[in-house]
Amino acid sequence: MIWQSPVRLWLLLGVAALAVAYLLAQRRRGRYAVRFTNLRLLDRVAPRRPTWRRHLPAGLFLAMLALLVVGFARPTAEVRVPRERATVMVAVDVSTSMLATDVEPDRLSAAKNAARRFVDGLPREFNVGLVAFAGSAAVLVPPGTDREALHNGIGRLAEGVTGVQGTAIGEAISTSLGAVQALDDKAATQPPPARIIVLSDGANTSGMDPLEAAAGAVAAEVPVHTISFGTPSGFVDRGGRPIQVPVDGETLQAVAEETGGGFHQAGTSDELRAVYDDIGSSVGWRKVRQDVSARFIGLGLVFAMGAAFGSIRWFSRLP
Repeated sequence: MIWQSPVRLWLLLGVAALAVAYLLAQRRRGRYAVRFTNLRLLDRVAPRRPTWRRHLPAGLFLAMLALLVVGFARPTAEVRVPRERATVMVAVDVSTSMLATDVEPDRLSAAKNAARRFVDGLPREFNVGLVAFAGSAAVLVPPGTDREALHNGIGRLAEGVTGVQGTAIGEAISTSLGAVQALDDKAATQPPPARIIVLSDGANTSGMDPLEAAAGAVAAEVPVHTISFGTPSGFVDRGGRPIQVPVDGETLQAVAEETGGGFHQAGTSDELRAVYDDIGSSVGWRKVRQDVSARFIGLGLVFAMGAAFGSIRWFSRLP
């Protein structure tokens, strides 16, 4: 934490002096009580009260002063704030291999559930879009703030929704980037801060070279975060014949490294949710230094009201 007016913190010495004066006054009061020889009469005119009640209002009052001094010194701290026009594109593999049941209930269903939780965790002002890809890629939901439309789009994710089989990672990146660049009228001259998230279980088998698409993302300054989802033992059933579809994240890792994004591996639904939570904590945010004096002043006022309430409740007077 950094203070804009640190010299004002010297006022805390005054608060410390008041605390010392209070302690000395309590000791002197104790000595005066001992000098009063008629102890039975003293007990009637000044009955014992719980010690903590006697000192609580004063303690709260001193804490209030300390907090107000800290607020008066104008402390600042780094806080995360959403980037203006922040845009996130989520591209999900819907190829046949995503029907493998090595992840319960299957890879695609788990991916859809995790995607719903991810978008719900983003600030409402974020623009979020959805791309489905297999042998080709298509924008199911253009980037925007309509979460209901996004949930409907996630519900439409299914094998064959793009009409072509295969795994076109490069096309998914290129299509997502095109959606970002068409966000609004300002996108051509003032590109929005954006991130692309690609989830797949295999290597690229069709369409544009993923590294070529990654070069376009680099030129547009859009990092691509990739998620390799599945296990080495995955298979799909085709006419009673199991076909092995082991996860292959090599291409996804290369794309992430090329664009400055993050590469993640997930072999279970819980791991996938954790990956999305990790990505969500970083995309679309920026750190700014803000004045946080209101936090200390507000807490100080709460302490002041506590001191006043305790004093009136137990002693019928203000501190």
